[in-house]
Amino acid sequence: MRGWWQDLTDLVLPAECGGCGRPRTVLCPECRAALSGAAPSRVRPVPEPRGMPAVHAAAPYEDEVRAALLAHKERGALALAAPLGTALAGAVRAALEHGRSTGPGGRPTRLDGRLRPVNGQHGPEGGGTTTDGAVLLVPVPSSRRAVRARGHDPARRIALAAAGELRRTGTPARVLGALRQRRAVADQSGLDSRQRLGNLAGALEVAAGAARMLADSGRVVVVDDLMTTGASLTEAARAVRVAMTDAWDAATREAAGVRMPEATAGARMAGRNRTQAVRGMPGMTAAGDLICAAVVAAPPDSFERNRN
Repeated sequence: MRGWWQDLTDLVLPAECGGCGRPRTVLCPECRAALSGAAPSRVRPVPEPRGMPAVHAAAPYEDEVRAALLAHKERGALALAAPLGTALAGAVRAALEHGRSTGPGGRPTRLDGRLRPVNGQHGPEGGGTTTDGAVLLVPVPSSRRAVRARGHDPARRIALAAAGELRRTGTPARVLGALRQRRAVADQSGLDSRQRLGNLAGALEVAAGAARMLADSGRVVVVDDLMTTGASLTEAARAVRVAMTDAWDAATREAAGVRMPEATAGARMAGRNRTQAVRGMPGMTAAGDLICAAVVAAPPDSFERNRN
């Protein structure tokens, strides 16, 4: 006969480790070490998409790490969100440190080199104050169809766990679900890197009301559970970059007391295309940008430390 304590154990602990299948543990010590035991590293897909932000990953996507990510995403092992979030938090820290160490004076730059308006005021970088000084984690959204099928949004759930871990260890951070799909996209499985970029181009946009929060933030980190070709992170960074540019331009006009008539849809799209084409903007490849990215895992051959 089963005792009451066995029923309680079933509620508290999963049946097996999400990485190796060891019974009665969320993630065993060996699998936890595979996920978060090594220092996060810069990763680059080959070919690297134009406009992809600097990306850091916590672990190679193989063996136990792959099993844990799939268990969380596809099999609803929600208890794995905590250790996956801890791993993502490490990648976020590495991404932020990379920006501080390589940026001019350790500070991010305005898109076109001009002074960045902060809360409607002009001044040198760092001279103003942002909304709360928190790092914003912006998860790449799953499609509505995928969320319905899985019963949850894996990247958002892991991002929330990562933000909690960052706050616990002294880094102000919060999650902003700023991105949404503006059009349907095809299933990415079976598509090569070029096809994925075409499939996702222009597919994301920033929700109304989120652009100003992005523009007022100190740093934006686009986050996801996995990077493969980099197409999703590239499109997410593009959408965030366009929204921040529009918000800064609106703040500049507001501070100058200039009222501009609402642009036509064609003019707005032309402006977005021009913004996307300019090199050296945040989220492209320049160091010290406001936009970077972090993921839990990436293919082993994309890690810079694994390259000659």
